Amino acid sequence: MFGRFTRPAPRLDADSWDPDLARMRAAAMRRDWPALRERLAGIPDGQERTWLLAAVVDVEGIERWIPAVIAAEPESTLALLVSGARRVSWAWEARTALRAKHVSRDQFKTFHERLRVAEEELYEVAEREPDWVAPWYFLQMAGRGLQVGQEAARLRFEAAVSRCPGHPGAHEQQLQQVCAKWSGSHEGMHGFARTSMLKGPEGSPLGELVALAHLEHWLDLDGGEDRAYIRRPDVVAELHEAADRSVRHPAYERPRDWVSTFNTFAMAFSLAGEKKAAAEFFNALEGRVTNFPWQYISNDATKAFGKWRDKAGG
Repeated sequence: MFGRFTRPAPRLDADSWDPDLARMRAAAMRRDWPALRERLAGIPDGQERTWLLAAVVDVEGIERWIPAVIAAEPESTLALLVSGARRVSWAWEARTALRAKHVSRDQFKTFHERLRVAEEELYEVAEREPDWVAPWYFLQMAGRGLQVGQEAARLRFEAAVSRCPGHPGAHEQQLQQVCAKWSGSHEGMHGFARTSMLKGPEGSPLGELVALAHLEHWLDLDGGEDRAYIRRPDVVAELHEAADRSVRHPAYERPRDWVSTFNTFAMAFSLAGEKKAAAEFFNALEGRVTNFPWQYISNDATKAFGKWRDKAGG
C-alpha cells in the first residue's frame, strides 16, 4: 500500500516538511509582519490555518513584537489572532509538559497569567469574526490550562466544530480534555474517539483519535500493565479498524499534518506488537519524525523512532 520500504536516518524538522510553514516561520523569526500577514490571509480559515498558525506561534519572541503591530493596526484581526495564539503557546512553555506535581507555583502563576490575556484576545477575535474556527481552537487549549471544567470545555469544542465540522485539531483538543489526566476518564475518552471516528466519513483523519486514545490509556498504566493493555486483541482490532477507516482508506487524502498522524499509528502498532502494520507507516514516513507521540517513550524522539523502526523489521 505505502510503497517500497526505505531506511533514511530518522530526523525532525521544525517546519514539518511544509514549504508554506517554513516561509511563515521564517517571516515570524525576522519579525516580518507584512509577509506573515499576507501568507495567513491567503489561507482560508479552517484546519489548515489553525495547523499552520499553531506551528508558527511556537516561534520564540513573537510576543515581544506583535503588540506593536496591534497598536499600529488596531483593525487587524489576524494580528490579534496571532497574539492570542502565541500567548497560549507561550503559556504552555512556562508550564512545561511535566505532570502538575512537578510544576512550581511560580510556573503555574505565569502559565495562568498568560492564558488569561490570551483568552481576552481570542474572545475579541471571535467577536470580530464569528465564523472563524481558529479562535475557538486556541480557546480550547487555553481553557484546559485554566481548568474551565468539562461543560465549558465542551461548549468551546462545539463552537469550533460548528464552524468547521470534522476539524481534526479541535477533536484532538477535546480528546485531551476528556482523558483521565485532565479529570476525564478512559471510558469517556474511548467513547468520544470512536463516536467521532464513526461520525466522520470514511477516509477522514479522525480515525487517529482512536489510536491516540489507546496511547493515552497505555501511558496511564504502570509498567507491565501498559504492555498487556496495548496488546490486547480488542485493542489491536480497534487500531486496525481505525487505520482501515482513515489512513488506509482509498478516500484518505494526506493533509498537511499527515506526518504526525503516521507517527501516531507507527508508534501505536509498534507497541501493540503489530510489526507488519508498524512497518507500513515507518516505510511511508521515510525517516520523518514528530516529537509527539514519541515523547511518551523518550526525550529523544528520533532515537525512539529508530529503535521501534528496527523492531518492526525495516
